[in-house]
Amino acid sequence: MSAKSMAARTAAALLLLAAVLGGCASQQQQRQPTVAAPAPQAQAPQQAAPQPQATEPAPGTPPAPAAAIPADETVRVALLLPLTGKAAGLGEAMQQAAQMALFDTADPHFQLLIRDTKSTPEGSVAAAQDALAAGARLLIGPVYGVDAKAVAPVAGAVPVLSFSNDATVADTHAPNGGTWVLGFQPQDQVARVVSYAASHGLTRLALLAPVGGNGDMVEQAMREAATKAGADLTRVARYQPTQKDVSDTIKRLSNFDQRHAQAAAAREAAKDGKPAPTTEELPFQAILIAEGGQRLKEVAPLLPFFDIDPGPVRFLGTGQWDEPGLGREPSLVGGWYASAAPDARMGFEKRFNDVYGQRPPRLATLAYDATALAAVLAKGHKAYVRENLTDPNGFAGIDGVFRLLPTGQVERGLSVLEVGKAGVTVVDPAPTSFAPATPGS
Repeated sequence: MSAKSMAARTAAALLLLAAVLGGCASQQQQRQPTVAAPAPQAQAPQQAAPQPQATEPAPGTPPAPAAAIPADETVRVALLLPLTGKAAGLGEAMQQAAQMALFDTADPHFQLLIRDTKSTPEGSVAAAQDALAAGARLLIGPVYGVDAKAVAPVAGAVPVLSFSNDATVADTHAPNGGTWVLGFQPQDQVARVVSYAASHGLTRLALLAPVGGNGDMVEQAMREAATKAGADLTRVARYQPTQKDVSDTIKRLSNFDQRHAQAAAAREAAKDGKPAPTTEELPFQAILIAEGGQRLKEVAPLLPFFDIDPGPVRFLGTGQWDEPGLGREPSLVGGWYASAAPDARMGFEKRFNDVYGQRPPRLATLAYDATALAAVLAKGHKAYVRENLTDPNGFAGIDGVFRLLPTGQVERGLSVLEVGKAGVTVVDPAPTSFAPATPGS
């Protein structure tokens, strides 16, 4: 659906959330923007007149681009999405979210060049090259890490805001360019929920996570967060992601057999009137379960079955828990997890559903926020150079405040949510601004 037809179906935008916190945004009327690319089709997309300043720089160190853009100059930004191929459904929804951001934030001097990555690294490179030839000053996307890595070498001094959550994609060594990772990563989420748990006296922690890259990131983040919060990671249990039954892993985590033998001995001693031997207590007060979706609902009930009860032990999670109906699993009720503040996203999801007749995928907000960030900087005549992209005050979006760091990572302000039977409750609100960035972050 085009931005024009969307405007006919919606009233004035309800959420002007992509304002720069440090004063980059200004109060301006919303206008219908121009989308300078067609919907995905088999033929090659039309190209605008080439603009050399957006193409790959010549060998050698290029001069730093100006930090400001003339007020009457058209600003072209490319949105690289999988509009055909295996991920076409996700790409279409993200394109629709980006069009919503255009309607909410862009002015007539801003053009979004939508290019199809065809769900492949090769398609992503071709899309990026086509967009650069059309004068794109900023590349938003691609979605997947392997595609973003393929695009980085051809982007040159043009920055890339990828939707990947692969931390290895981040690279800001290119002069005034580089690749940032906007996807939801577990590090901030783990640090947030661990810090909150420790502030409530839960300083002995355990981790249950699958083997693999995500589990490795969660474990490392949890060790660092525990140290920073004055807590201890006392137990770690890992299992193969393809492992259907993780009962043995959880039994070892809880010392189930030993503790049950001790409990049985205590009962026998009580029958004989003898002093009862001490039953070993669990060495942790909270456990982080690094799973989501159906897998989480399969794993969580096994914990109380093996004496890791959600009363004495607080269950913790990451943004993977952020899905409707989680409270239907009794063992997860009362659990805490860190994620974006839900109110703004719920409003966005309602608008999206009203316009497009379906609930957006979770990644749709990334497309909205990235497009709005680009439009707001352009409206303020700010070029896409590192000093503007990494404004330490950050930006405010659907998923809350966020800022791009010089390392290529993104820092997000997160809420802590508690799972209830009928939904989630915010038990610790997300910050609305950032503390000063630490040197070298």
